[in-house]
Amino acid sequence: MQFKEIVGQQAVKQRLLNTVSENRVSHAQLFLGPEGSGSLALAVAYAQYLSCEDKQPEDSCGVCSSCRKYEKLVHPDLHFSYPFFASDKNDTSLSFIEQWREALLANPYLSLDIWRGYQDSQNKQANINIAECHQIIKKLSLKPFESVYKILILWLPEYLDKEGNTLLKIIEEPQPNTVFLLVAQNQDQILNTILSRTQLVKIPGLSYEEVRSYLVNERGVPNQTAEETAYLSNGNLTEALGMLQQETNSFHADFVDWLRKCYSNKGLEMMKFVDRVAKAGRESQKNFIRYGISYIRECCLLLSDAGNLVHLPAAEKETAQKMAGVMTLDMAEAISEVLEQAHYAVERNANPKILFLDVSLQIIKILHFKILPKGNQYI
Repeated sequence: MQFKEIVGQQAVKQRLLNTVSENRVSHAQLFLGPEGSGSLALAVAYAQYLSCEDKQPEDSCGVCSSCRKYEKLVHPDLHFSYPFFASDKNDTSLSFIEQWREALLANPYLSLDIWRGYQDSQNKQANINIAECHQIIKKLSLKPFESVYKILILWLPEYLDKEGNTLLKIIEEPQPNTVFLLVAQNQDQILNTILSRTQLVKIPGLSYEEVRSYLVNERGVPNQTAEETAYLSNGNLTEALGMLQQETNSFHADFVDWLRKCYSNKGLEMMKFVDRVAKAGRESQKNFIRYGISYIRECCLLLSDAGNLVHLPAAEKETAQKMAGVMTLDMAEAISEVLEQAHYAVERNANPKILFLDVSLQIIKILHFKILPKGNQYI
């Protein structure tokens, strides 16, 4: 992975290049950026640049022995740690290294949902266990084998529980030329003891134009589709790429049909819908809810007289205008909140039949009976 392959983030790239040229590479750095911003890809590109045998002013050379090994993620001084779905307490990231390399090479803008698909998760929770912490200490106690630096990229340290405290000593006092690159999305979920020992590298979300330009120029997506996708993804390239693979038309038809059933309070038909969606996979359920949140957001724009900001296909925009005619802005915001909570619950293995029945009843209260949840925002 080279810097030139990463979308946008020019300021961050230059900052990382400067740390090397000015000989001030911190031994523990936290790459903090939202999903789809490219923080993991930046960490890999930075690691490759540190190990490159013929560094160029703006990038690694891409042709030396070190770079060729990095391109396949097989460099002996490059180590990865990441959340996984352990079937045994002695499992470590090495148990899943082949799947990891396949997933990261296929999509540098990896998300936990995509990573889950490469494993037999069986609805288990992802974590970084104590066995993995001991494995990290063992790997990093050795000297570099080929490169000047031995580098560990720890993806999503938010999944380190109390066991992460076993890493404090090696993070604070590592072997010479050892570099920790932690790649995180939520600073509040990282152990404070680890956070205080790292140098923060903030990575912003991508702009609308950066996502649109990438989809058009690199992926060959038609301009109109790219514009709509870039807008709905809100700077998340992972989500934008996922949208291109989804049958969003079916999500649209199902979601609008669901709202109509709730608006008309058709209990029996609504129960049939709940039974059907409950049988879908969890990822499909999450994508369906995510689409619904984006769609309701567009309705909020229409209700706020900001129709010029709506980026929906013509047919979907027409339906959104009709939906906006039967709800108020407060009702749309309340539905959006209900869907946000539902997405959170699906991620945590809630019973889908009970969950979608409860969500349906809440939407019926809002749309049919016009009863809003209690809260100052609805007064």
